[in-house]
Amino acid sequence: MRWIKIALVALVVGAIAAFFMLDLQQYLSLAELEQRQQQLAEFRDTYFLQTALIGFALYVLVTALSLPGAAVMTLAMGAIFGFAWGLLLVSFAATIGATLAFLMARFVLRDWVEARFNKRLEQVNKRFREDGAFYLLSLRLVPVFPFFLINLVMGLTQIKTWTFFWVSQVGMLAGTAVYVNAGTQLASIESTGDVFSGRLILSFTLLGIFPLIAKQVLTVIKRRKALAKWQKPKHFDRNLVVIGGGSAGLVSAYIAATVKAKVTLVEADKMGGDCLNTGCVPSKALINVARQARQRRQAGMGLPAEPTEVDFPALMAHVQEVIKTIEPHDSIERYESLGVNVVKGRAKVISPWQVEIEDEQGATQTLTTRAIIVATGGKPLVPPIEGLRELPYLTSDNLWQLEALPKRLLVLGGGPIGCELAQAFSGIGSKVTQLEMGPRLLSKEDEDASAAVLERFRADGIEVRLRQRAVRFAAQGEHYEVEVEKLDENDAVVGHETVAFDQVLVAVGRQANFTGFGLEALGIEGDSVLPSDEFMQTKIPTIYAAGDVTGPYQFTHTASHQAWYASVNALFAPFKRFKADYRVIPWATFTDPEVATVGLNEQAAQAQDIEYEVTRYELDDLDRAIADNNAYGFVKVLTVPGKDRILGVTIVGPRAADLIAEFVLAMKHKLGLNKILGTIHIYPTMNEANKFVAGEWRRAHKPDALLKWVERFHRRRRG
Repeated sequence: MRWIKIALVALVVGAIAAFFMLDLQQYLSLAELEQRQQQLAEFRDTYFLQTALIGFALYVLVTALSLPGAAVMTLAMGAIFGFAWGLLLVSFAATIGATLAFLMARFVLRDWVEARFNKRLEQVNKRFREDGAFYLLSLRLVPVFPFFLINLVMGLTQIKTWTFFWVSQVGMLAGTAVYVNAGTQLASIESTGDVFSGRLILSFTLLGIFPLIAKQVLTVIKRRKALAKWQKPKHFDRNLVVIGGGSAGLVSAYIAATVKAKVTLVEADKMGGDCLNTGCVPSKALINVARQARQRRQAGMGLPAEPTEVDFPALMAHVQEVIKTIEPHDSIERYESLGVNVVKGRAKVISPWQVEIEDEQGATQTLTTRAIIVATGGKPLVPPIEGLRELPYLTSDNLWQLEALPKRLLVLGGGPIGCELAQAFSGIGSKVTQLEMGPRLLSKEDEDASAAVLERFRADGIEVRLRQRAVRFAAQGEHYEVEVEKLDENDAVVGHETVAFDQVLVAVGRQANFTGFGLEALGIEGDSVLPSDEFMQTKIPTIYAAGDVTGPYQFTHTASHQAWYASVNALFAPFKRFKADYRVIPWATFTDPEVATVGLNEQAAQAQDIEYEVTRYELDDLDRAIADNNAYGFVKVLTVPGKDRILGVTIVGPRAADLIAEFVLAMKHKLGLNKILGTIHIYPTMNEANKFVAGEWRRAHKPDALLKWVERFHRRRRG
């Protein structure tokens, strides 16, 4: 098989090389067609069948070998055979040639590509398994990419050969007709004045606008198919109904009101969502107090250690006060003053244009709306571990109702939420045990970042148990116990142990909250998140999704980011739509040290087979970090090999979440490390670390050969 592939490649390469070496492309030009137009017409009149077979075979050969000239040949077939015969010959020859190119790419390359880029192809193959025929039809009707490239790339996917053939035949037919028609007009040219004939201008006008028309027609057909089951209202009460008053919902409603749309925001619980009430805001208030308490207990810099006990009820009151201070930003009063109709109640989508709302008093109303945005957020994931649900377990949702500090707190999970809360409760006085099934904390970060956090956790007295899995919970008198399995590197069980605790905090992740809103009855379902496309649109074109409910990132700032696209697309489609841009997404874990990342880190680049170069700067060499007694951590930048273009940045250390903003800006606007190096940074500040890592990159790429000549120049000037 290997030698057959080699022989086939050699044959194809030889044929293509001969085509160019013998200058055969000269025969596939408009000039050559014009010169031989009469001769070809005479040959056709005498030997019609032979001419048709030769033209057909040549067209198949040119298409199969992906040679330049298919467009000219299409015009030629129209010029020689007229519209009907030309269209018949070209449509089948083009499809057969495309299928041969498709099969050659599949036979020669697919096994190698799948072995080398398997992870990258997973999403492509998933897309084609679900809707391959329609996706290919879109590419054929809207030729953004050259057809020969589509033929080769399709061969690397799992689409069936017959599906490729008939979809290509149908998809290329209209475009082929336009080209063949243009060719028939070229056949009638007798003088330069004929170039400006009305029919010829019309043909080329159709040729230019056809892709745009085809794209719009395709969108309309797909939309009508998705909405065919329901009766569209004759008029609408609202332009937009937003379900969920968290970050994504608030931003969506705000944008709609700003552009003077009539919008209703429905929230069943508290305005502000998880971020304000149970997530970002209270957790950061808690982390701040824990950090100050920990610093007071540490002697250094001429300051004595102070035994510090946290007044837990007062701390929780402080957290609630912080929430109340920020609450007006997200309040009903504020949004109603902006022009948003806010309704407290539960929403149920009953059609693509109707939302039924049950308010707090039990009264219901049904609103008709042109579009709906589902921004219902997420909730803590509680794993099905034996005995866990029989315990009064804590999550990031109910944690803030605690009245007493847990003496012994067990934290399940080593992700961002688990790590932040484990260190915070350790700082305010709990004895914390953290259980993580994996080999390290913060598994999405690079190993050096995880190691830095683990080192600090253990120095703070947190008992971190890696490769240990909770299998059974039980009450034992006044406390609780969990049986854990110890795992080896292959996840095989190598031992058991029992851990005692007073409270357990479940922080193993979050799940999208999209059930109970009527979406299932409309056929909108998902496994872990509510599926949406690049326009934030679900499978029902009038229903959009934004925030944690749809992913792929569960951050407040990405929820707001998605909300812009969802609301603008919902309000202005089909006249104008925007694809959500995820190219530069930053995130941070607010432990000590903080861990902030944007773009690719090393493990992500390796997983995607992306080549990169690493530049690193240690913060223990930074003047401000030394002066603040915070000289720990690092800045690590991934760049394109040999270039200063930034692929991603990881910062570990004090104020990492603030420091990374400069790199987010640089990546967003395609500024390289040389631009950062040339920017003045105030001395002494932590921000100088960004400039110094750019300097490290520059030193590693200094032009040594040029510097030798410069050295000679200076030596000669000295005499």
